[in-house]
Amino acid sequence: MSAFVDTNVLVRHLTGDPPEMAARATAYLRSGTELLLTDLVVAETVYVLESFYETPRTQVAEVVRSLLALDSVISVDAALMLRALEIYEVDRLDFAEAYLVACAESTGVNKVVSFDRTIDRVGTVERVEPDGRQDVRP
Repeated sequence: MSAFVDTNVLVRHLTGDPPEMAARATAYLRSGTELLLTDLVVAETVYVLESFYETPRTQVAEVVRSLLALDSVISVDAALMLRALEIYEVDRLDFAEAYLVACAESTGVNKVVSFDRTIDRVGTVERVEPDGRQDVRP
């Protein structure tokens, strides 16, 4: 049986909070049931760990990598997710921007339109800032 896994199950497993739910989440993740992990759920997990649990960036990246390594967890594009985590951790971008950069790299587009100058930290892509002079078509 396959199922999609939700953020709350992952967060309970990773934080141990609350203990009873965490134990159930961990047991399910280890049960061998094939669990499909979406990119959005990973992003939400990163956000919850950073904001509510105040987990340091390096630890967030480490625990998300541990989720991707579970035999029961199937990611749509594990290589893309691992690259996004690397950018998030090493270049210190917010996870959403790190994911965009990883997508730009993996598709060969290599450009991201953004006002966020932190993207400039990653030398593999070009950040394009809207300047109002672009040709706008109806």
